[in-house]
Amino acid sequence: MRIGYPCVNESLDCTSGATFRLASYSAERVELAVASNLICLQRILEYNVAHELRFFRIGSSIVPFGSHPINTFPWQARFEPEFRAIGNYVRAQGMRISFHPDQFVVLNSPSEDIVQRSIAELVYQGSMLDLMGLDSTAKLQIHVGGLYGDRDLAISRFIATYRELPTAVQRRLVIENDDRLFSLRDCLRVHEAVGIPILFDNFHHECLNHGEPMAEALRLAAATWHPERDGVLMMDYSSQQLGERKGKHTTTLEEDLFREFLTHLHGLDVDIMLEIKDKEASACRAVGVLRELQLIAAEAASLS
Repeated sequence: MRIGYPCVNESLDCTSGATFRLASYSAERVELAVASNLICLQRILEYNVAHELRFFRIGSSIVPFGSHPINTFPWQARFEPEFRAIGNYVRAQGMRISFHPDQFVVLNSPSEDIVQRSIAELVYQGSMLDLMGLDSTAKLQIHVGGLYGDRDLAISRFIATYRELPTAVQRRLVIENDDRLFSLRDCLRVHEAVGIPILFDNFHHECLNHGEPMAEALRLAAATWHPERDGVLMMDYSSQQLGERKGKHTTTLEEDLFREFLTHLHGLDVDIMLEIKDKEASACRAVGVLRELQLIAAEAASLS
């Protein structure tokens, strides 16, 4: 079991998502930004290893405008050694890496332009994992997309688009159940059609479900992951922020709720991404809970 947090480390004095305005684009700006972002990414990973945080979601802006037609800078060739070094570090430390492309990635959109831009973004982000030399257990996480007034048609469009994706993207793509439109049951329909794994979000399941108990929902999602090709179940974890609208993520880990959630695993191995505002602070506390409950494997702890 691994614990992680997404994109930004608030304890360090750097960012791995430095970018600039499209109107200011130049090859020199791209090169400087990517160099800076990769240096910071390495620092974040080293921080995470030191704190036993071995699951990390990299931000989408490592390469500014990475999937935009304006970006013709050969960043893959220029930064291949740096990406490879990061991948070597990830493997040596027993870490797991993912990306969660931005909300404009909608594979079931009725707009062909949006679909093509979405595919370009997935190709871009997947290519970074390829440059790192990471296997297909490093994933690209997206939602099914929009409802557009017809659930069945929306799901059918996703399935049709998925079948046309490059193989390199298909092998990394996972779908997440969301809190308003597409439940775990809907995601299972997509999985049954094309075999795509389901990244389970416990908080979204609490907001939108069909009565499946948490333990059953976890088992259903985990069964969609092939042990060798996909690795163990990835999931997002959060809880409701008290006094806020339904679906608002908590700002910090509620340890008692987290302990209660862990009772639903019943021995299931899972990598948990905390979608909680205070990032690594909550993740470090979650690691403390796992240590207390003896849920962190001794061999994983010894890698640091």
